[in-house]
Amino acid sequence: MHMTETTGSILQPDKDWWRGAVIYQIYPRSYQDTNGDGIGDLKGITARLAHIAALGVDAIWISPFFTSPMKDFGYDVSDYRDVDPIFGKLEDFDELITEAHRLGVRVMIDLVLSHTSDQHPWFVESRSSRSNGKADWYVWADSKPDGSPPNNWLSIFGGSAWAWDPTRLQYYLHNFLTSQPDLNLHNPQVQEALLAVERFWLERGVDGFRLDTINFYFHDKQLRDNPALAPERRNASTAPAVNPYNYQEHLYDKNQPENLEFLRRFRAAMDEFPAIAAVGEVGDSQRGLEIAGEYTSDGDKMHMCYAFEFLAPEAPTPERVAEVLSDFQKAAPEGWACWAFSNHDVVRHASRWADGVSDYGAHAKLLASLLMSLRGSVCLYQGEELGLTEAELAYEDLRDPYGIQFWPDFKGRDGCRTPMVWESMSDGGFSDAKPWLPVSEAHLAHAVAIQEADPASIMQHYRRFLRFRKAYPAFAKGEIEFFETRAPLLGFLRTYGNEKLLCVFNMSEGRATAELPSERLEPLEGHGFVSEIRDNKVNLPAWGAFFARLG
Repeated sequence: MHMTETTGSILQPDKDWWRGAVIYQIYPRSYQDTNGDGIGDLKGITARLAHIAALGVDAIWISPFFTSPMKDFGYDVSDYRDVDPIFGKLEDFDELITEAHRLGVRVMIDLVLSHTSDQHPWFVESRSSRSNGKADWYVWADSKPDGSPPNNWLSIFGGSAWAWDPTRLQYYLHNFLTSQPDLNLHNPQVQEALLAVERFWLERGVDGFRLDTINFYFHDKQLRDNPALAPERRNASTAPAVNPYNYQEHLYDKNQPENLEFLRRFRAAMDEFPAIAAVGEVGDSQRGLEIAGEYTSDGDKMHMCYAFEFLAPEAPTPERVAEVLSDFQKAAPEGWACWAFSNHDVVRHASRWADGVSDYGAHAKLLASLLMSLRGSVCLYQGEELGLTEAELAYEDLRDPYGIQFWPDFKGRDGCRTPMVWESMSDGGFSDAKPWLPVSEAHLAHAVAIQEADPASIMQHYRRFLRFRKAYPAFAKGEIEFFETRAPLLGFLRTYGNEKLLCVFNMSEGRATAELPSERLEPLEGHGFVSEIRDNKVNLPAWGAFFARLG
């Protein structure tokens, strides 16, 4: 029986639950440590589910907790069907699901299917010879006559995407670390093995998946070179600007058409269960929205896709927000987006977009409200609800191989992965031991316990706005229509059935006035913003917003 139907669960099967859902991402190493080793664990997540339920989100997405040598902190899997001992046991995961469902929260897990760890038994066998049973389970290729790699493909973590293996005397493909060899999904046996992994977790009761690097599953069989990308088209949202990865147009190392059929097979397995959903992470700076459109089309592949447009370094402007949503609508008229401003791979947006911002709290509240008002589903990253900034770390504190490789021009991802702060004490209430990454002293003033006691806190605003959002189905399910405004104002309508909601945002440090439609409107309350209406105009303070029901 599927876990959402078990005794004690308040969840009801709803195939459409994901549409407009707010999903809270947990980076398990940094959420809560319960066994005193300085690393968060599954029991820690279970212990803190009440906080998540109180926020009012619909689901959690847990970053990988599978058995792993942790070279890339769980995104290098060595056993897809077990929990790494640092995170606990399978029984701990079962308890987590039971408690989450009791609290009305669905559970999505992060599946990394494009590559494994080089310590996975599949790869150990594959590299042992050219004739073993799994010889073709990974992407192997002979060198060029001069011994150089088969082509010019680059790794996101720097350097060639090919590593030499002295046993097979061949290169293997790794789009990420050399210890993360790419699986060969052109091999039907590999696809069957991965679909079996999917079923294992579905039968264990998960409500869905976040699929890591979903557009990397297949490579060009002919191993053709990627063409150069014109400098003016280079975009640093998939890889940092210091990485020559951005110098190529990635036509052949990812984004292959064969992926569509595999995604259909993956979806078919999900559809055998009552209420499962998947969000795919599309890692592409040039064609992200187009690929998201392909992968969410026709209702037979992904339910939604997670693109990088709002994970970029540039702060969103009214024009940019309207452009991104319009571009997605054109690329995916039947598709569904999942928007995020922060995650475990990018600088936290409270820092990334803070240039020139004097009222930090008002800015954070405005961005949260904007994100949760857009058409699409939403991912919130742990600590975002506290307004956490990027932590400043010394080089000797770094753990991320990405940051160590490109320091100091790119400091890696550790600054957004530091432990969650629950209390204002020195360790943030995260662990009784030295945490795997230091707790930022600047974060302590933003601890959950402090914000709990302050009705005006950022965390209380997230709770308040999530309650407000749930009161009006148009936010989750409705269409979006932008209307002409002058910067710094952004305005749009969300419509669903007979419900029509007007949303206006002042995306600036100064006051702004917006003309209101001539039709009858009812200003809405409960969202936490204060504005003044006079002479059919609404006056908005800095980082203010206005919501009304029309008709």
